[in-house]
Amino acid sequence: MPDSIEKRVLRKVTRRIVPFVMLLYFIAYLDRVNIGFAALTMNEDIGLSAAAFGFGAGIFFIGYFLFEVPSNLILHRVGARVWIARIMLTWGLISGAMAFVQGPTSFYVLRFLLGAAEAGFFPGIILYLSYWYPARHRAGVTALFMAAVPLSIAIGSPISGGLLLMDGVLGLHGWQWLFLVEAAPAVLLAGVVLVYLTDRPEKAKWLDDEEREWLTAEMQAEEKEVATEHGTQSALRALANPWVLSLALVYFGTSAGLYTVGIWSPQIIAQHGVGPFATGLINAVPPVLAVLAMVLWARHSDRTGERNWHVFAACLVAAAGLGMAAFTNSLLAVVLALVLVSAGVSSAKPPLWSIPTQFLTGAAAATGIATINSIGNLGGFAGPFIIGWIKEQTGGYRGGLLAVGAALVFSAALVILLGHLRNRRTTPGAIAAADRSGS
Repeated sequence: MPDSIEKRVLRKVTRRIVPFVMLLYFIAYLDRVNIGFAALTMNEDIGLSAAAFGFGAGIFFIGYFLFEVPSNLILHRVGARVWIARIMLTWGLISGAMAFVQGPTSFYVLRFLLGAAEAGFFPGIILYLSYWYPARHRAGVTALFMAAVPLSIAIGSPISGGLLLMDGVLGLHGWQWLFLVEAAPAVLLAGVVLVYLTDRPEKAKWLDDEEREWLTAEMQAEEKEVATEHGTQSALRALANPWVLSLALVYFGTSAGLYTVGIWSPQIIAQHGVGPFATGLINAVPPVLAVLAMVLWARHSDRTGERNWHVFAACLVAAAGLGMAAFTNSLLAVVLALVLVSAGVSSAKPPLWSIPTQFLTGAAAATGIATINSIGNLGGFAGPFIIGWIKEQTGGYRGGLLAVGAALVFSAALVILLGHLRNRRTTPGAIAAADRSGS
């Protein structure tokens, strides 16, 4: 009987929640990286050098970093429904305002504000999913949610390339139409979030009484078990938890790889002499394959219950792809390399995001997840900036791609070291207990 009700409840929860949060993340990621396509014509129009573009692309993550933890704590307190609606409304308005940038300064300011507005969305959804899914199912469901990223690139790339062809319509540049059109769904869906999302299982009227009671009891029992085994931590203490900070460094490398691909790949492809729309079609190939790899890899991680080696292998695949991209001059080889990078960084993230809730609950989980994401996403600043700066100095992408690849190798080594230390110390709770005792 318990197995039967578990399958029934999780099937309902998945149908109700996952497609919707995937749609939200699809739009969020599209608005975050569509400057990669806008840059094909915008940079010349407003006088952006490669280094200036890389800096502006990455400064998004400085705003994100500063406001991430406060935003996730507010979400934990007021509920996902209200706070995610607020996030979507503000990021949509700022993303649309990108159509009116005049030069480097306004570009930097709006990218920073966009990061501040969107802060808390991704870790908020990760936290939200932990309210609805037992730990043994989280890598798989996180993979489904995160499939929105490669799908956003796959579907958004030809759309973005096509919007650039609207150059001159109503007196606007094609890149201005790109920002305006792609910002509109975020503003419109903010209102839908208020109506559609349910904050916690105990409020889910779309579950029957038995289902609601089972899920509520299951999640409460799991939270109690984690607190008993690993100790209860305050939100402030979670900021300094050594496991949280170490996972943030692991995530740094994966973010550097992800945003290197998301922001620079259109320009890397376009240098082979293809137009904007063809660039969009070609750029859609790697993420389509990445979706399949990510979902299969996450299911394997759930089935085996293993996380660290799954992150390790995926990071090395992505690093190999960046190395391949650095040393090839063929368009076909570049696409194959981008497939490896996309599949690797995408596949690393679901098992990685299944680790924090193994030893954090409640406000500490909200803080810890936000800390990992905010510090780790500084890789989204470092990766694009390094690529742009080195391209400015050398005229090519090789040095930047190798630097980001090295960051991924570091992430791979660190996650295995963490796994080894956890095995030696039995559980992260031992470290938490030592921290509390001042040792």
